[in-house]
Amino acid sequence: MSTATADAIRTFSIDKSHSEVTFQVRHLITKVRGRFSDFSGTIAFDAANPVNSTVSFTIQAASIDTNELKRDGHLKGDDFFAAETYPTLSFTSVTISPKGGDDYAVEGDLTIRDVTRRIVLPVTHLGTAKDPWGNEKLAFETETTINRKEFGLNWNAALEAGGFLLGDEVKISLQIQAA
Repeated sequence: MSTATADAIRTFSIDKSHSEVTFQVRHLITKVRGRFSDFSGTIAFDAANPVNSTVSFTIQAASIDTNELKRDGHLKGDDFFAAETYPTLSFTSVTISPKGGDDYAVEGDLTIRDVTRRIVLPVTHLGTAKDPWGNEKLAFETETTINRKEFGLNWNAALEAGGFLLGDEVKISLQIQAA
């Protein structure tokens, strides 16, 4: 037996070709930017009552790309993501709370290197539209900052003049379109 709520929820898959997952972290005196190119996920979306929606998202750690092969190899290795041992990063929503207009607080579990922490993503629903072929699309964006050390990404190098090579704070940005 279906309910009105169950009937209102539609499942959308993330469209990788129209989405992006990027990050930036301080390196010495500037910021290094990168992206993950292999990711997937679903959004079970209730347009009438978005708090009933859910999100699940998985990133393949080995798909990291900072436009520098040696650095990417180091990031895939045991000092950082240990991609062979922990091949995925994931996020699964627990609650969605309205913040006014098209803004929501999406609380969920972020797992990196088998370490799970509860975080809150400030998400904006950018809208719904039909593409030229009649397929309904949803779009969302979020940006947050996490402390990499809370997920076991501890590697760093002391600088001769003091301080460390890498910052602990990593800014993560997602632009998501789902079909």
